[in-house]
Amino acid sequence: MKRAMLSTAIMLACGVMLSACSEPQKPSNNEAQPQANNSDTGYQLKDLSPARLDIYTEVTLNSDLSHLNDNQKKMLGLLIEASKIMDDLFWQQAFGMNKAEFLANIKDPKVRQFADINYGPWDRLNGDKVFLEGFADKAPGAQFYPSDISKDELNQADVKDKAGLYSLIKRDAQGQLYSVAYSEAYQTELNTAAQLLRDASKLAVDKQFSKYLNLRADALVNNSYQSSDFAWMDMKNNPIDVVIGPIETYEDQLFGYRTAFESYVLVKDMAWSERLAKFAAFLPELQQGLPVDAKYKQEVPGSDADLNAYDVIYYAGHSNAGSKTIAINLPNDEEVQLQKGTRRLQLKNAMQAKFDKILVPIADQLIVPEQRKHITFDAFFANTMFHEVAHGLGIKNTITGKGTVRQSLQEHASALEEGKADILGLYMVEQLLKKGEISEGTLEDYYVTFMAGIFRSVRFGASSAHGKANMIRFNFFKQEGAFSKNADGLYQVDMAKMGAAMEKLSNVILTLQGDGDYQKVDQLLATHGDIKAELQADLDKLAAANIPVDVTFKQGKAVLGL
Repeated sequence: MKRAMLSTAIMLACGVMLSACSEPQKPSNNEAQPQANNSDTGYQLKDLSPARLDIYTEVTLNSDLSHLNDNQKKMLGLLIEASKIMDDLFWQQAFGMNKAEFLANIKDPKVRQFADINYGPWDRLNGDKVFLEGFADKAPGAQFYPSDISKDELNQADVKDKAGLYSLIKRDAQGQLYSVAYSEAYQTELNTAAQLLRDASKLAVDKQFSKYLNLRADALVNNSYQSSDFAWMDMKNNPIDVVIGPIETYEDQLFGYRTAFESYVLVKDMAWSERLAKFAAFLPELQQGLPVDAKYKQEVPGSDADLNAYDVIYYAGHSNAGSKTIAINLPNDEEVQLQKGTRRLQLKNAMQAKFDKILVPIADQLIVPEQRKHITFDAFFANTMFHEVAHGLGIKNTITGKGTVRQSLQEHASALEEGKADILGLYMVEQLLKKGEISEGTLEDYYVTFMAGIFRSVRFGASSAHGKANMIRFNFFKQEGAFSKNADGLYQVDMAKMGAAMEKLSNVILTLQGDGDYQKVDQLLATHGDIKAELQADLDKLAAANIPVDVTFKQGKAVLGL
C-alpha cells in the first residue's frame, strides 16, 4: 500500500511548475525558493558523503510478453505514457520545480541521478535531509498546502474539503485558505492521461478491464474515484493491470490526508497467482482470532479480496520515489474495503531483486551463521504478501466516535498502519502454518527472514512510514527479548519470545487504532520510532559492506521492446 507504501517541497500557489533558474526569483506564498546558483557550477552537494550516492543499485524491469497479442502490447505502451504524466504530477506535488530545468542544473551525473531518484533535493531515505546547496528543509505538507501553514490554522479554518484526499489547500490574496480540486489544479495533464486510458480501453478484450480504464479516466477528470475502485475490485482475469492516479497519503506528512500521484504497469504471473488464490478466504476467520478484545475486531473484512503475483514493468510518481514498493494493497477507500475487501498485488520481479541484492547480503552480515539457512525467498515472498493481506484485518473506524482511524491519527496513521500490517502478516503466517494451509518451509524460516527484513526496511529512514514502523517493531522486539546478540555482534531469533512479542505488539497497535488515540501513538513513536545508537552501528556496518539500501529501475518501452 500498500499497501504503501509512505513529504515535502515547493509548489506555486497557482499550481503551475516553477523553472529552476540561476537567478533568484521572488517566491510566491506557496514556495520555498532556492538561493541563487552560479550557472557554471549548478547545484552543489551539501553535507553528503560521495558514498551515499551509491545506495541504490540498478535493476532492469522486464517481463516475458510473448503471451500477449499486438493490441495488448500497444495497450502497455499507452499505459506507460499515462504513467509518465503521473510522474510529472508527482514532481509538482512533491517538489514544485520543473524537473528538466532542475536536473539540468546539476552537472555531476551521479548527483543528478540521486536527485532524480529522490524527486528533488532531499534524501528520502535519510530523514529528508537536504543534500543540495541552496535549498530549504522539506516542508511536511509538500505542495499540498501553503508553506507557511500550521496544523492549528487548518484545523480551525472553515475550508471546504479540509481533509480531502483529492484537493490542494491554497491561500488567496487576503491570506484566507481555500481548496482546489486536483481535477482543476492539474486539468490539462489529467485530461491527457484520461484520453490515454480511454484509448487503451478500446484495445482491451476483457470487458471488466475496459470498464475500469474508462471509469478511472472519468475519475481523473471528475475527482471522484470510488466507482473506479469498485470496478478495479471486480476485475479478476485480465493479464495486464494498471494502478494509476492519486492513491497514497504518505507524502502528506503534515496531516496524512492528501494523496500523491503514482502508477504501476503490471503483467500478471498466472502460475504464481493460482498458488495464492486461496488465502484471502481465511480473512474473516483470522480476524476473529486476533489477540485483542472483541470490540477491536468487530468489523468483518470483505470476502471478495484476492491475491495475485505480477511482474511490474513501469513505476511512476510516488511509487518510484526513494524506496520502491514490492507489494500493493488497494483500494484505500474504507467503504470499498468493507464491502469488497482489497486486492493484494505481489510484485514478484522487484521482490526477487531486493531479496537477491539486499536481503541475503544483510543476513550474511548480521544474522548468526546457524540461522542463515532460514533466509528463503518463499518466506520473504510470504511475509511481504501477508503484510498486504493484513491491511484488511483489524479496524478501519474508531470505536470512540472519532471517525476513521486514518482521520483520527492524522500524520501518524500511515506509520501505525504499516506496523500493524507487518506484525499481523507474521501472525497470519503462524496461524496458516498451524492449520497446514502453508506447506513451504518452517516457522523459523518466516521468523528469521522477518528479522532480516527489519534491517532491510529500517534503512529507509525516519521520513518513511515503513521505516518508522520497522523502528517501532525492532525496539519493541528488543524490549521483549525476541532476539539476542552474540559476542560477534550477530543476531539470533528466540522463537518463543518472538511469538509472544508478536502477539503483544499486535494488541498494542490494534488498541491504539481502535481508540483513535493520537497522543498515545505520538508517544509510541517518540519512544520506539527512532534508531538507537547500537542499531545505527549495525546499519553503518551494512553501509561499509557496500550493501545497497534499495533499487532503482531501468525501465520503459525501449527496455521492453515496445
